[in-house]
Amino acid sequence: MNLEKVIFGFFIVLAMTLNFGFFLGDIDNPSHHHVYELYAAIVVSLIATVLKFGDRTHVGAILLSTSLAADLQLITAAILWAAVGNSMDDTSLTVYIVSLSGGALMANFVSVILLIAETIGQRR
Repeated sequence: MNLEKVIFGFFIVLAMTLNFGFFLGDIDNPSHHHVYELYAAIVVSLIATVLKFGDRTHVGAILLSTSLAADLQLITAAILWAAVGNSMDDTSLTVYIVSLSGGALMANFVSVILLIAETIGQRR
């Protein structure tokens, strides 16, 4: 077993599951979406992005692009929450933030599908 691949896969899947945990719930109910879970999703997603920099294959480039898309959307959601949090009603703000998280979740989903496809295609 290759420990590097285990860590790589772990962070990719953890980024998706944390993002899913934040995304899950009523889209307009702020009590269903905790700010610390969003920040945990951002940190793990950034770690997963850094781990993807070493891969020089075409699949590696696509994995990196999906990770960068997820990072951009999650960071935008956090900035929106921090900058507009007090000047906008909670329901409307939550809808924007959760929608951005949903876009990041799709990017994470594509990344996990590519990881699974690459793993299945590997020959021993």
